[in-house]
Amino acid sequence: MITAIAIDDEPPALKVIESFCGQIDTIDLQKTFTQPNEALKFLHKFPVDLLFLDVQMPSLSGIELYKMLKQETMVIFTTAHSKFAVEGFNLNAVDYLLKPFTFERFQQAVTKATDFYNYTRQSDKTQEQYLFIRADYKLMKVKISDILYIEGLNDYIKIHITNQKTIVTRMTMKTIQEKLPSKEFIRVHRSFIVPFSKIDSLKSKSIFIAGKEIPIGGIYEENILKLLNNQ
Repeated sequence: MITAIAIDDEPPALKVIESFCGQIDTIDLQKTFTQPNEALKFLHKFPVDLLFLDVQMPSLSGIELYKMLKQETMVIFTTAHSKFAVEGFNLNAVDYLLKPFTFERFQQAVTKATDFYNYTRQSDKTQEQYLFIRADYKLMKVKISDILYIEGLNDYIKIHITNQKTIVTRMTMKTIQEKLPSKEFIRVHRSFIVPFSKIDSLKSKSIFIAGKEIPIGGIYEENILKLLNNQ
């Protein structure tokens, strides 16, 4: 069970969240709060896994409250204004719900939180099956075996995936490489990381994957040949 609390200065909004949580088996909604400061006192004594947190509150905004937390806590922001989604995304929110939201939309957000919760608690071996990537103001679940190759673009990367839309996210090549299983992926160029299993052929200074020609950087060439020979 994922423990949660809900914080909103409007009691009717809390009633909606309380009702929706009552219909989902994986969420244990422990308390609701209309006063952010009271919620903070509770959280300091009794940390929870997930917050349903209104952005606009008179005494303390949801964003300010979340920044004050000392513990790692998942958050789903609720707001009547879509402009707050960007800041919520920058705070690593699991999702944001634009009021008024339906049960189906609420359930989608909870499913993302549940997936992420389970992911962080699984064994290393199981974790290697998926990545969670923040893109388009969402937390996206990517199956590692579906990755064709990763392309670096300054502070952004493009994750090319089999039969799916390419994901663009703000991340460095070094960061994404650390998240990938080292026995399955190799950096072949300062701008490209590829999975061994997806390499179709190797010719001169290029690797071919699904019809895409990927250059091999000079400083990576020797290491690539050694690793490929050991595959």
